[in-house]
Amino acid sequence: MQQSLNPWITHPAPADGADTAAPEAHEPPAAVISGPLKGMVEPDAADRLARRTVAGSATLWVAGAHGGSGESRIADLIGGARATGHCWPVLQDGTKPRVLLVCRADMRGLTAAQSALTQWASGAAPAVDLLGLTILADAPGKTPKPLRDFAAIVGGGAPRSWTLPWVEAWRHGDSTTAPPAREYQRFITDLAALATDTTPGITN
Repeated sequence: MQQSLNPWITHPAPADGADTAAPEAHEPPAAVISGPLKGMVEPDAADRLARRTVAGSATLWVAGAHGGSGESRIADLIGGARATGHCWPVLQDGTKPRVLLVCRADMRGLTAAQSALTQWASGAAPAVDLLGLTILADAPGKTPKPLRDFAAIVGGGAPRSWTLPWVEAWRHGDSTTAPPAREYQRFITDLAALATDTTPGITN
């Protein structure tokens, strides 16, 4: 289904005093954009994310928008997820895969994600059920404001977006430590629910 929404705007802020769900009552965010958009111009061929036929199955396919995006790390956090190797997955049985796009929070990563989202929104990507974009911190400490602002713009072009902080343990090769940050726990809960949701019209 096509929509006429502007994909490069940030999500509206909640009204003052709006109720925020407690962790036990948390539900994944609803999709703002659910499919290709009318009038969206596809990116140049050189800026498009490749497509590749993948074997096997997964509850969620994690596609890095660029090399070093952290797609394997994110796939390891979510039960039943598999990394695609920086490409749009095409399933052998012709069904539409559920996909999470991943990038780093630097200019290169955000630009690559914006190109991939433009490709998807223009209809130039293969048919996928895109759940959203995950933006991973590229360094310790606070992300500079210009990058935070650009990340907000890029994230506005995805059905949903999550921004995740730096995990120092991963830098030293500790892949067994679960990220303690609340953002990761919320993110994992969201994706587990979205990847297994069978309600019509929610993630399609």
